Amino acid sequence: MLLTWLYVPGDRPDRFAKAVASGADAVILDLEDAVALARKAYARGAVAEFLTEKHDVPVLVRVGDLDADLAATEGAAGLKLPKVESAEAVRRAARTAIPLHPLIESAAGVEAAYTIAMAHPAVASIGLGEADLRSDLGVTDEAALAWPRGRIVVAARAAGLPPPAMSVYADLSDMDGLAASCRLGRSQGFLGRAAIHPRQLPAIVAAFRPPPEEVARAMAVLSALADGDATVVLPDGRFADRAMVGAARRTVELAARYT
Repeated sequence: MLLTWLYVPGDRPDRFAKAVASGADAVILDLEDAVALARKAYARGAVAEFLTEKHDVPVLVRVGDLDADLAATEGAAGLKLPKVESAEAVRRAARTAIPLHPLIESAAGVEAAYTIAMAHPAVASIGLGEADLRSDLGVTDEAALAWPRGRIVVAARAAGLPPPAMSVYADLSDMDGLAASCRLGRSQGFLGRAAIHPRQLPAIVAAFRPPPEEVARAMAVLSALADGDATVVLPDGRFADRAMVGAARRTVELAARYT
């Protein structure tokens, strides 16, 4: 379970090693929107060279033009696939053995979320690209994203995938806004978030790390159901059943990882 994914422009190799050392759980080298067309070839070469080495955290690549970028992704821990709108787009990318992470960034993609999530065994997660989605839908209020976010969370769960990570928060000067948005996303079923600068990482971890009282409740659930009972009443009077075990385990594991 990862909480932080740090994007780095693919044409900024001077930042690659710094990103790996930033404390992010994973790094995403971006060959799509972050790179100007005139610098695409340079970026592909820089990414390919960096991936020839082993690194302390997973290094993924967000591709732009799949055919042009694919040769630069050998050694990547996964591919972020932007603007996915169909299962066929996923299957076309699945000609490699690399885990795939489709990004849904349009109304058509949201409607097809479950079929995208189920398109191929190589799909390791799905997520929203909210900047493009806002543009496609013509919305400016974050509240308007509640339904698409819920759709992605449900589709991921129905497909047996991990909870999706949130899209990037673009305002680097607004740490309070980032924290509030992360807390909202957590309440909606998201787990972790992509970042565009290392300074955002602590706020993301703090928002998604389970608070002590939640960890205590999760441990109580696991302890009460340890003997295989189907249902129990906890000491504080709350009802618990086997369906709560998975979420409780995830809470305890997250707390242990992000102490």
